[in-house]
Amino acid sequence: QVQLGESGGGLVQAEDSLRLSCTASGGTFSSYDMGWFRQAPGKERDFVGAINSNGLRTTYSDSGKGRFTISRDNAKNTVYLQMDSLKPEDTAVYYCASRSGGRFFYSSPGMYDYWGQGTQVTVSS
Repeated sequence: QVQLGESGGGLVQAEDSLRLSCTASGGTFSSYDMGWFRQAPGKERDFVGAINSNGLRTTYSDSGKGRFTISRDNAKNTVYLQMDSLKPEDTAVYYCASRSGGRFFYSSPGMYDYWGQGTQVTVSS
């Protein structure tokens, strides 16, 4: 059983930066691909991006490409989401999720096995 916990959310101004962290316990963190998702009120949970198990490959949704960066430190069992140039439309609860590592990235929430509880990010204009 993998347990994930996000931190680092908060209230920021537009164009500010924020770094979210997700720390895992249980399982073998270095064998998991990790994804970041977000969910705004009344909307579906959307894919933000993902990183493969060894940290050498990443992928991003169009909304985060160029502004968001995902990295990981397997020695610390932690994955990060660096968000720059934040916009009010980035306001959402952000979740990290894990799945067993593979050849391909997946953007569907249903393809991930374990989820954190989420952290709120609010961007004011």
